[in-house]
Amino acid sequence: MDAEQVAMLREVLSASDWLGRTEEFALALRDCANRSEGLLLVGTPTAEPWHMAAHLDDESRLNHLPWLSPTLVRWSPPPGSPPHLRVGIERLEQARRGETLFVVAEDAAPAPLLERVDDARRTGVTILTLDGGDRELSGLAHEALTVPAGERLLSFDGAQHLVSAAAGGAPRRRPGLRDRLARLLEKVTGPVME
Repeated sequence: MDAEQVAMLREVLSASDWLGRTEEFALALRDCANRSEGLLLVGTPTAEPWHMAAHLDDESRLNHLPWLSPTLVRWSPPPGSPPHLRVGIERLEQARRGETLFVVAEDAAPAPLLERVDDARRTGVTILTLDGGDRELSGLAHEALTVPAGERLLSFDGAQHLVSAAAGGAPRRRPGLRDRLARLLEKVTGPVME
């Protein structure tokens, strides 16, 4: 998906709350990565987030945001892989306070991933998740964006594009507590009439 396709997707979603949700999550990702000592990116054993890694790396390079370039953590890196593709899952055991862990998992996270994420959180790592509806995984996150399976307006792949593009874009004011509470209230009760 190129910049023009992302712009079209943004236009299609402008009447929904998806655009605001993906931008809010992207701002959280950008802020956490900026304050972080490193951005770790991991998926499930069957779906490594290559796509997200490539887009975040591009946004980092194109927008001069070095902290946005992630370290891709892999479950089983093949022997002889280049150093940047050789970072194994044991890296999560070494994660410490000041680092950010971004988990991208469309399918349910297996127990070994949930355990590692929980351990990382307990050591002070900031956890962000982009998931397909896994309540256990999103429950471990400081910030989560869930794109449920079967969502009509936005695919999981589309959400990755919107998040990475917004994370690399010009910084905007992150919604404050009042903004987030108003959005939550609107979800529960419907639009507030003035």
